[in-house]
Amino acid sequence: MSEQDNPTTDSPEEIVSEDATTDSNAPALPDGPKPGDDIAPEDEPMVYPGMNWFVLRVASNKEDYVRQTLLSKLKIEGFVHLVNRILVPTEKEKTIKAGKQKIIEKKLYPGYVFVEMRLENDGRIPQDVFFLIKETTGVGDFIGTAGRPSPMSIPEIEKMQAASKPAEEQPTVKMEFSPGDHVKITGGPFENMEATVDELLPDQGKVRVVVTIFGRATPVELEYWLIEKFEE
Repeated sequence: MSEQDNPTTDSPEEIVSEDATTDSNAPALPDGPKPGDDIAPEDEPMVYPGMNWFVLRVASNKEDYVRQTLLSKLKIEGFVHLVNRILVPTEKEKTIKAGKQKIIEKKLYPGYVFVEMRLENDGRIPQDVFFLIKETTGVGDFIGTAGRPSPMSIPEIEKMQAASKPAEEQPTVKMEFSPGDHVKITGGPFENMEATVDELLPDQGKVRVVVTIFGRATPVELEYWLIEKFEE
């Protein structure tokens, strides 16, 4: 992208998260939002009283489908007081290629959905809820032991919920490089030459590398997708 310092911005595909609706006859959770609400604000508890967070394995690329289907089925069956938040943590990432920039939404835990729900006194999922979840297309098993789902630990919940909160800043280009990395140039006039990373320029989607040209170390700015790390 040497001749395009000011890339034009493509209008990224807008990704809309549908807010879950709730059954008006279901009892509200103590001191919290209506069951099925999405990410909890900062002042809300990590786990509502009487509930725990669990990890549900699902088919790859079916995470959003499973979430929306479960929320709909729970409302129809009147189980929203037993299952509260269902999360698919994502992050926004900006890519710049051939002078054009695009923002994509990337799942942080592919193949998993996080479910906050209430268990029976013996620690089991209510039978009706269990079958409702298990019979949903794309659903696998809960992570657990001895046939029972294992609740997430507080550190795990904190990490998951922190990842789920929307970023306040504009997404930047995510680069897998660091200054000093030994890389290979994969395209452009310097294709197949070796170089050393000198500086990352994420706002421009570029990496400044140092290549040897006619026996002299020369800094060159390249689009980040035109270089790759050498295998260790």
